Amino acid sequence: MNAVFGVIFHFIGGFASGSFYVPYKKVKGWSWESMWILGGLFSWIIIPPIAAMLTIPNFVAIIKDTSVSILNYTFLFGMLWGIGGLTYGLGVRYLGVSLGSSIILGLSMVFGSLMPSIYYFFNPSNGKHGIDYFFTKAPGICILIGLLLCLFGVYLCGRAGMSKEKYLSSLAAESKSEYNFGLGIVVAIVSGILSACFNFGIEAGKPMAEVSNALWKAANPSQGEFLYQNNVTYIVILWGGFTTNFLWCLYLLLKNKSFGDYTKPGVPKLRNFLLCAIAGTTWYLQFFFYGMGESRLGNGASSWILHMAFIILISNAWGVVLKEWRGVDRLTYRSIIAGIITIIISICIVGFARTLEN
Repeated sequence: MNAVFGVIFHFIGGFASGSFYVPYKKVKGWSWESMWILGGLFSWIIIPPIAAMLTIPNFVAIIKDTSVSILNYTFLFGMLWGIGGLTYGLGVRYLGVSLGSSIILGLSMVFGSLMPSIYYFFNPSNGKHGIDYFFTKAPGICILIGLLLCLFGVYLCGRAGMSKEKYLSSLAAESKSEYNFGLGIVVAIVSGILSACFNFGIEAGKPMAEVSNALWKAANPSQGEFLYQNNVTYIVILWGGFTTNFLWCLYLLLKNKSFGDYTKPGVPKLRNFLLCAIAGTTWYLQFFFYGMGESRLGNGASSWILHMAFIILISNAWGVVLKEWRGVDRLTYRSIIAGIITIIISICIVGFARTLEN
């Protein structure tokens, strides 16, 4: 049952991540940097400590007792991930929710799932799999097949995106959206690689989660692993993420003189604020449930792959619901649907691999 609940928790987290940008698309009259940093305050500063306080009452003491080197590495990976998260917003802006998320998260899935296993191959650690696991053990081979199949699904989504660009290029200039495949693909590659650093941050900050887990298990014997153990680690990672995002958005606010967005007349200020708050809070929920899924499946490649695959799945589903593919030819539409179906199959394969391990 651990595997089943783990997959369910990852689905909820993936749904939150794949949906968080939708409220941003409803914000009216504000620049991208104005809404992004406001939503980020909820994502990275306000909600994480509230979640930790509700689930780990002594989280402040755990952070204080953690060595400086662990905090520094966790914070550093958070900063690098922050650059990936920052460019994620730009990638979605130029490529759309479905295509942008597919490319960015596909790359993040590969780097985030395989790089730690390469590290642990050369630096063995109890309970951690090296890269050889994916080529020598049945569950590992199954996970690798699921990963490759998911990447094929991402390829199908990308091919649909290129077809969409050809369609948009035939429209009159005034009818075009912000869609820009050339600029968007560069931003998406940078974002995809650096976004994987969140998983590295979880690895670096694992000692904090282990302390949280040990304290909970001591108070609740024979009840398994602590569902919310990672909530303390997220705080430090997200401090790093907030740092890079805040500096960049501050630069844009000054450069574009968009501070006035918050007092601009004729703009639905309260509605925009609530939409940004909902988007930011929804974004954080992805990792709240990721931690719950990881507590059931373990912090291995399969957890990260499932998380990314569900996000890609939901993002593409939103792309269809929001009619981002409206007007394209039948072959293009079939390609995006085939990509979604392929990703669903890959999720089933990775979930099955966990049952083999158990």
